[in-house]
Amino acid sequence: MVSIAEFSKEPKYTIKVLSERTGVQPVTIRAWERRYDLLDPERLDNNYRLYSDRDIQIIRWITHRLDEGLTISNAVREFRDLRDDGIWPNALPTVLAPEPTINPKHPPKYYSEQLFTALTNRQEEKAKEIVDAIQSMFDLKTIFFEVFSPMLYEVGEAWYRGEIRIATEHYASAFIRGLLMNLLKAFPIYSTAPTILIGCAPEEFHELAALMLSVLLRREGYQIEFLGADLPVDDLVLYASDVAPDMVILSASFEHSARPLFNMQAKLNKIPGKPKLGFGGRYFNENKATREQMQGIFLGESLDEAIQNVHDQLD
Repeated sequence: MVSIAEFSKEPKYTIKVLSERTGVQPVTIRAWERRYDLLDPERLDNNYRLYSDRDIQIIRWITHRLDEGLTISNAVREFRDLRDDGIWPNALPTVLAPEPTINPKHPPKYYSEQLFTALTNRQEEKAKEIVDAIQSMFDLKTIFFEVFSPMLYEVGEAWYRGEIRIATEHYASAFIRGLLMNLLKAFPIYSTAPTILIGCAPEEFHELAALMLSVLLRREGYQIEFLGADLPVDDLVLYASDVAPDMVILSASFEHSARPLFNMQAKLNKIPGKPKLGFGGRYFNENKATREQMQGIFLGESLDEAIQNVHDQLD
């Protein structure tokens, strides 16, 4: 395990970046600083605070203890007791991309093409090197929207044209899915935040866009359960009855997978809490008249729009 002490104390991140890395709102971070003297950020002449990688790990450790049931005062007391004994806690495992520190030599499209070549030639080590590189150059949304998404689209097109095997397409998708699942697990879970179930409509197996949305919404602080592909409607409604989510979000790319969703909001209305149904995906993007017939909330034609619409519904 890596100790928090091994992380740099160099002040370089704004409080906005600290918030994005930890999932803790800036107002909460400032309150913890005032009440518990938890962090000691460097202040610039304009009174802006700058935080370090070590600060990020301290906040992540504190939020982990909160998720395990401690109060903030007890979590801080535990941290102080360890430090008084000369002990630094172990850092939580993370695969979060650092704040971009290197000016990119090329636009995101270049790295998307490089990743396409590496994955379609099954060069996993090369693909990992590209992912490591883009994490130092681009923020998470740029990586998702301008590197991963167009790369996956080109992989699908290459399979359709017969240029690669279906197994190669599965290999590339599995590589990206693994990265996204690790990211999803790395962000803290807040038990008091609105709960959202996210997955794919029945017989819908294109799950990566829904998984990207899950990662981005968990980073926003929502409690996310990603349920994956091909979710039977009736079983999902029963599951929602047990979980009592605030919203259920489903994606559909084709008419046959979208059709079972037309009466889903009515079914959700019969369970406690009446969770809202959010829907999206290629089929609804291409069929405006159909989405207007749907009960529920069309979340938009992009992940950015979906995030904003979720905010509008739940915040």
